[in-house]
This record gives sequence, structure tokens and C-alpha cells, in this order.
Amino acid sequence: MIARLAEVLGEPPVPDGTWEREAAYVSPAALRSGVPAGDLAARLRALPGVTGAEALPGGFVRVVVAVPGALLDDFEPPALPEPAWPDFPRTWENPGFVVRYGHARAAGVRRWARDLGVPETGFRPGLLESPYDRKVLRVLAELPGRAASRDPGWDAYQVRLALAYHDAHERAPAVPMGDAPPRPVHTARVRLAAAVESVLAGPDRI
Repeated sequence: MIARLAEVLGEPPVPDGTWEREAAYVSPAALRSGVPAGDLAARLRALPGVTGAEALPGGFVRVVVAVPGALLDDFEPPALPEPAWPDFPRTWENPGFVVRYGHARAAGVRRWARDLGVPETGFRPGLLESPYDRKVLRVLAELPGRAASRDPGWDAYQVRLALAYHDAHERAPAVPMGDAPPRPVHTARVRLAAAVESVLAGPDRI
């Protein structure tokens, strides 16, 4: 989804708001390209999966997409530099632990999913609708814009993504609980875990 938006705008848009109620992006592309914001908004409205696009004052464009999880359809994480955080202490006060444990949890989800028979195919992005899933998606949506920035702030970004994923891991489980059978939502959340794992630095086990 972000790739299609970027193709129209000439640059990746950045997520707007919390995504709690709607998944929106904004872009100053009209200022940089010289194309009227109204024309860009019209082109965006013609894209599949876009529910609205409008020109804002100052040459900005705001676009709303129907399915936040659609960004995982063409997700390509950039190679992030390894943070220089210490491994210890392994407490929540240490950002290194927060990030590495987030990676390990996401990697663990993929192992457990295989053991529990969660299908890898049949990803339905529309099932990533819990507030915890949406919060992780909101942070992931920043990746293309940050990668194009001169000052991406990767260390702070990884901490934010890890914290969002820890909440999702605990409150929106990616694998069946107890004797419950796998459901399509688990497949979707395993896909989300794989995206997080590919971004956060750290070992697969802690």
C-alpha cells in the first residue's frame, strides 16, 4: 500500500494520527513536485484501498486507507544500524533489553506458530484491527519515510516499535491459547510478528 501511495506522490507518505480510528497518511509532495495538491488527491482517490484523500492548506495532502494491515502486503524493511546499547541489565529500564527482547518475542511467535499449526498462507490484513495491532502497524508505517530522512532516529524508533509490540504480544496473542484451534487472525498476527522481527535488532532467543 505505501509503495502505491509513494508512486503517486513521488515519495513515501508519513502516518498521521494514532490510527486508533482511521489509518491516515500525510505528504508535502505537492510543495516539492509543483503538482497541485488537489490533483494529487484525485489520483490517490483512484487507488484501490484508498477511502479518501484531500488537499490540505499549505500544499499538503492527506490520504486515508481502508485497511491498515495492507502495508504488510509489500513490506520491505530497510537495513537498520545495530544500536550500541549494552545487553545488561536485562530490565525494562534498559532500551537495549526492550528492543532485543521484542525481537526475540517476535521470533518466538513464528516458532510457536509452526508448532501449533498456524497456517503461513491466507494472510488477511483486515483482521489486524485490534488497538494493539493497529498501534504496531502505525509505527511500522513510519519506516519508508524515516529511511528517506537525513535524520531517521533509528534508536528511538526501535524502542517505540518494541514497546508497541510488547503490548500486542501480551494483549492480542498471535498464537492460539490453550486447546483453541488456529484462526485466520493468528495467521495475520504471525505476519505482523515477522515484520517486527525483521526490523528490531536482537537474538532470536533470550
